[in-house]
Amino acid sequence: MKIAKLFMPALVAAAPLFYSCGEKTDVVESGTYQGVIQEVEPEKTEIYVKTADDKVLELYFTDSTTLTKNGETVAFDQLKEGGKVEVQVEKVGQRLDPVAVTILE
Repeated sequence: MKIAKLFMPALVAAAPLFYSCGEKTDVVESGTYQGVIQEVEPEKTEIYVKTADDKVLELYFTDSTTLTKNGETVAFDQLKEGGKVEVQVEKVGQRLDPVAVTILE
């Protein structure tokens, strides 16, 4: 019982990592994908993108991620739920790093 009490806070803290966005996310191969933004989390600079083949990509922006619209660099606040995007991702283990995100509309 003592062991369970010791590990409970760690399990509670880790839960969002397994259930973020309330649904399962997918890991795809490095490449370029188009989809629709399901959720934007500005405080984490994170977006969830649903692709045409029903995969959900969880993307945390890095310092090197570029975000453009009509060929110009734009701020993260330009990303909106329901917006169409093209994302270039690099698979790093079981994580996807967004290299470039282009707002399509």
